[in-house]
Amino acid sequence: MKVPIASPVMTEKMIEAAANALRNERLTLGESVFKFEEAFARMCGSKYAIAVNSGTAALQLALQAHGIKAGDRVVTPAMSFVATTNAFVPFGVAPGFADVLEKDYTLDPAKLKAAVDNKTKAVIPVHLYGHVAAMDEINDIAKKNNFVVVEDAAQAHGAVYKGRKAGNLAHAGCFSFYPTKNMHVGGDGGMITTNDDKVVDVCTRMRHCGRKKGSNYEHDIIGYTYRLNSANAAVGLEQLKMLPEWNEKRRAAAKQYDQMLKGVGDLVLPPGPTKDVSPVYHLYTLRTKRRYELKAFLEGKGVGVGLNYELPIHLQPIYKEMFGFKEGMLPITEKCCKEVIAIPMFADITQEQISYVVDCVKEFYSK
Repeated sequence: MKVPIASPVMTEKMIEAAANALRNERLTLGESVFKFEEAFARMCGSKYAIAVNSGTAALQLALQAHGIKAGDRVVTPAMSFVATTNAFVPFGVAPGFADVLEKDYTLDPAKLKAAVDNKTKAVIPVHLYGHVAAMDEINDIAKKNNFVVVEDAAQAHGAVYKGRKAGNLAHAGCFSFYPTKNMHVGGDGGMITTNDDKVVDVCTRMRHCGRKKGSNYEHDIIGYTYRLNSANAAVGLEQLKMLPEWNEKRRAAAKQYDQMLKGVGDLVLPPGPTKDVSPVYHLYTLRTKRRYELKAFLEGKGVGVGLNYELPIHLQPIYKEMFGFKEGMLPITEKCCKEVIAIPMFADITQEQISYVVDCVKEFYSK
């Protein structure tokens, strides 16, 4: 049996929605874009949502709309995809890093507190693998130190923290719609969520070349070409309707994995639901000191795996070159990044596929 690591859904209804947008709307910033923004804001419980062409663009605009500029410093976890910091380093903002909690791979509030200096103007907590960070503690630290909090919710569409959705837990939230995410738009895409009237105004203009309101060729801020295509938004609208059901299916699949893999070998299972957090399992991650052996074995059995993230951001070659980061500065991050391996997780994964993956993992540990 072959079981992929992910399996993006694209139904005929979604394809027809995209075709309908292509036939009947402006190709960019058409009616579907605005409908998608309204629906996504409702899902998150935020006042506004601004659609853009990637999760990286979402982070960049959210930071710039809050006044983050060259010479400032933004603190993030390094256990994340490199886009988290690529969103701000190109415009002269320095990255600062704080270690993660080993129990759930999200930003450790105590380490954040120690990482803050007088140049720190923002923090980006990452809801890694669909598990929400400790937002109350992070927001408290931000309030005391007067800096902005922007959620990197690229992997957490629909995740819940203390009764509220990811994307409505800070000054702004940022999402990615890359095809492997819990929902996508049939290509690249992103979304900013906020309750701030000024932020929505600035982000809306920045994504559209910095145009002045009511003018096509007068520009009163520096902007970018970060618009979302109408056809992509039409797909996103259809995907968003399915998101609650898909997330419940992921949770059910994770529960089965938990039950079947408990106590197997040296495996550390992923963080599960708590009284505060209802995760959405963008990935189902295991930890093992035998990661590369397990990877090779599973791939030989037709089971897709992922190493998320094999190299933390601070140890990426360009970041070491630019900022002089060295191994040893984030011990928990570095330990986890050497051990994490993701096994197949997607909404329509079957019982047969889950059983096959588990059987393969158990076979590996029986040898």
